[in-house]
Amino acid sequence: MNDTIAAISTALGVGAISIIRISGKDSIKVANLVFKGTNLEEVKTHTIHYGYIKDNDEIIDEVLVSVMKSPKTFTTEDIVEINCHGGISTTNRILELILRKGVRMAEAGEFTKRAFMNGRIDLVEAESVMDLINSKTEKARKLGVNHITGTLSEVIKTFRQEILELLASIEVNIDYPEYEDIEEMTNKKIKEKMHHIKEKLEKIVNESKQGQIIKEGINVAIVGRPNVGKSSILNRLLGEEKAIVTDIQGTTRDIIEGSVSIEGIMLNIIDTAGIRETNDIVESIGVEKSLETISKADLVLIVLNNNEELTKEDKKIIEKAKNIPHIIVINKKDLEEKLNIEEISKNQEIVKVDTLTHKGIEPLINKIKELFELDKIDNNDFTYLSNSRQIALAKEAYEIINDIEKGLEEEVPIDMVEIDIKRIWTKLGEIIGETYDDELIDQLFSQFCLGK
Repeated sequence: MNDTIAAISTALGVGAISIIRISGKDSIKVANLVFKGTNLEEVKTHTIHYGYIKDNDEIIDEVLVSVMKSPKTFTTEDIVEINCHGGISTTNRILELILRKGVRMAEAGEFTKRAFMNGRIDLVEAESVMDLINSKTEKARKLGVNHITGTLSEVIKTFRQEILELLASIEVNIDYPEYEDIEEMTNKKIKEKMHHIKEKLEKIVNESKQGQIIKEGINVAIVGRPNVGKSSILNRLLGEEKAIVTDIQGTTRDIIEGSVSIEGIMLNIIDTAGIRETNDIVESIGVEKSLETISKADLVLIVLNNNEELTKEDKKIIEKAKNIPHIIVINKKDLEEKLNIEEISKNQEIVKVDTLTHKGIEPLINKIKELFELDKIDNNDFTYLSNSRQIALAKEAYEIINDIEKGLEEEVPIDMVEIDIKRIWTKLGEIIGETYDDELIDQLFSQFCLGK
């Protein structure tokens, strides 16, 4: 963490500008070695300077160089950003030149990791950097901004402060029982305080699914027998002819994917090969992939034909998806009805559609909105946990509270209860990175893009 690192911070390709970022104690010194213009070691912080990047006597590019001095920078270290003309050759040449001056190539996410390790941001704010970069909808962007500005972190810190105050009171009662002017911490009082914390934590845990939906979207698998209209449904949902549609059974032999935004939430839709018994090797591989896709989906659309009777393949698909949120989509409602809905188990979500018209798909979209309560996602409050790591830790803290409540009912000694309360404080600290495991941190930041 004491060396100087550099990387390209913009997407590599043809564009108006590219940015090479350098961070560390020697960043200004190194940049000055290759820059022809103002002496960068003498300029004021947070200033931009015009000049050229030179390799000995050769001019590489005309550039603008931003100089930002410690500690008021993203990493809290000295940072230099070289804004050059976009282009693979020019950008790589400048980076290569910087690296030849003794600077190390940054690892994936290392700039953000340094910001976290140097106390500039906490772990939730660090994770939100990539969430913001990867956001595909307005809701996802707002969620990322909410986290990066520390709103969620403040909520977690408030929880921890309440727990810390409770722990302090318990400690005083244990260590100084002779003092009469301190509040006596009985099991009843501890239970009341823990219940108060539990209610607020429960609300965040219950709403965490909304955060995941905003960030990751809903993975939707369209499954069914050949020729029931799966590809037509995909095309109607996407509003484009993504999949080939013919009357020939087995036209779709591999997975076809597409995404569409509904109510600001991404639907990641997968059109699968028709599920049936087949001797065709290629088609049979597609059928296996279709069955695998069902178990990985957040929502399964089981497509049946209105003008055909229920088959054993249909029943097999319905059975396969029974423990996964699913909607039975009855297609071709304009044709003669031969499908006996009574054969389909009761309490199923059923929608009838007609994929010949764009309006015919609206009932399905409305059912998806209803099933995932998309209209209830608050557009003003984006204080949601939004990834599996955060949610898992919050659930662990919640379960510990349940254990504490059981222990208090059984009159467990207060010093034993205190141990579990400290565990809650630690778990919540792991969410924001107040306590962390080095291996976890390395793994988390390795998922970031290189220049971030």
